[in-house]
Amino acid sequence: MSLAAESPVHSSSSSDDFAAFLDAELDVASSDTSPDEDQDDEENDDDEEDFQEPSAKRQKVEDLEPTKELEGSNVNTSSEPMDEDICPPHPGFIKGMCMRCGQIEEDESGVAFGYIHKDLRLNSKEIDRLRGVDLKNLLEAKKLILILDLDHTVLNSARLVEISAEEEYLRHQALSMQADADRSIFELPGMHLLTKLRPFVRTFLEEATKMFEIYIYTMADRAYALEIAKILDPDKVYFDNRIISNADCTKRHQKGLDVVLGAESLVLIMDDTEIVWQRHKENLILMERYHFFASSRRQFGFSTKSLSETKKDESESDGILSIVLNVLKRAHQMFFDAFLEKKLSAKDITELSSRDVRKVLKLIRQEILQGCKIVFSRVFPSSARAEDQPIWKLAQQLGAICSTEVDASVTHVVSTDKTTEKARWALQNGKFLVNVHWIEAANFLWSRQREEDFQITSSPKNPPD
Repeated sequence: MSLAAESPVHSSSSSDDFAAFLDAELDVASSDTSPDEDQDDEENDDDEEDFQEPSAKRQKVEDLEPTKELEGSNVNTSSEPMDEDICPPHPGFIKGMCMRCGQIEEDESGVAFGYIHKDLRLNSKEIDRLRGVDLKNLLEAKKLILILDLDHTVLNSARLVEISAEEEYLRHQALSMQADADRSIFELPGMHLLTKLRPFVRTFLEEATKMFEIYIYTMADRAYALEIAKILDPDKVYFDNRIISNADCTKRHQKGLDVVLGAESLVLIMDDTEIVWQRHKENLILMERYHFFASSRRQFGFSTKSLSETKKDESESDGILSIVLNVLKRAHQMFFDAFLEKKLSAKDITELSSRDVRKVLKLIRQEILQGCKIVFSRVFPSSARAEDQPIWKLAQQLGAICSTEVDASVTHVVSTDKTTEKARWALQNGKFLVNVHWIEAANFLWSRQREEDFQITSSPKNPPD
């Protein structure tokens, strides 16, 4: 994105001179510096590994084509100034220099976009303008935005020192398959890591990019993110320069869409960690974690053998990424609806710009347990307010009706103990009696699961009240 082309620069010769200077400055900066230089090293408490490695070279800022203003839209999609071509206010700064007038100021306001250019900072009005431009461009291309987490979502990485004896075969496999473009196991010597791609990820990216503009957004270090991007996208077809890492976050230990130059109403997020998206839960598709390596399972408290140790893996055809791809396809189809098969007019773009993919995702999610009425028994303390419990809220988000009392309309009793009064009632009245994992599995797999696979096998020794 060329900020000289997209910023509200004057048409005067002096402004043209500054625009030329700005482009030249970007050329120099992108060849000599990288966004990760001079970044403070901060500790991550996200579930992803914080891999600290030497910084990588930064890509050049690319051109974003100017577009005409959307007729009848309340979204500003013009590349022209929103107000008079004077400063202040300054639209943004590169190395402390205003993008419009060239004035040098020590202004730390606005939002930093270090993944676009190391020293770029934009104010809120300019961000809104660029998002308006992006909104129109994406809708014309009939695309939405997909934010893609890395670790435990589309891959799993382990430090070489943590590889168990039963996993050593993977290092030999990574070495022997270096010439195989379709391999899924990689050793990253400079980072002392072994990385395993989640099954189906290559097909997933190939299909998803037809419907979405894809960003990488990881809490890991930028050097690691760039290295993984080379593996997933060696030809820079999927991500381009849209690679956001921990150094780009504006709030410690939190991911946010404030550093994405795209409308939130177009964004879907794939991430295994809900807590880092506190401000954007409605955009989130929560992913079941991919634990391939033994060290990953230990990190999350699992004692059973890992996929790597048992030499097994997720299914390509009906694994998590395949399931979520179908959800994305449906969300995309529902969002654009009848507009998919026609050439879009300005009026069509205006109508589409008022739509919100978060509402579409909510409708899809509510179909999962539609028709189910659930009563909980000893899943949470009886003294707790049932409506405030996460599992109750999750069941409702999936379309179920939740109740505190049993009656003839109840279809499921969810319990940890098959000897409770409500559990016995379920068995006596031909109702489904399942454990809480039935709801959790439905959430991850986006469909109602077979109740027979989630039976209560034993009663807890010390059940809650």
